Amino acid sequence: MVDSLGHHGLSCSRSAGRFSRHASLNDIIRRSLSSASVPAILEPNGLVRSDGKRPDGMTLVPWKVGRPLVWDATCVDTLAPSHLPQTSSGAGTAAASAESLKRRKYVGLSSTYMFEPFGVETLGPWGPSAHRLYRELAKRLIDCTGDRRAGAFLGQRISLAIQRGNAASI
Repeated sequence: MVDSLGHHGLSCSRSAGRFSRHASLNDIIRRSLSSASVPAILEPNGLVRSDGKRPDGMTLVPWKVGRPLVWDATCVDTLAPSHLPQTSSGAGTAAASAESLKRRKYVGLSSTYMFEPFGVETLGPWGPSAHRLYRELAKRLIDCTGDRRAGAFLGQRISLAIQRGNAASI
């Protein structure tokens, strides 16, 4: 059932916006990496967990410390009843919690790859890992393009993707 405020649509597993938000986030990250001269692919083969799932993307060249970057994006509903105790006390707590869960799921990749979960919330806050990856990617974009606004543009693209997904969900 949908409530009068439309909150259910933001977290419903059958929501159209849920998939578009996820796909958009991953596409933005991959395209930004490519713009920073770091080739990357989505849903890399060969990195499958025991349950058959795989991370969202991977760079094809080393990112840091001689290891490729592997990321997995997630967008959790800030207003979901299960997140309200956390989100009512601090911005970004649901995203940080989702990032922790992703790290546990992909703990086996940590010795060979630089794994970074990219957790955001439907109402805008980002998790700490998403902030770290964003800052590093923004720095590389600025260095590669010479445009000081490149990082801000990246942040805006991510925020708009979240809002477009929310609109589709509601």
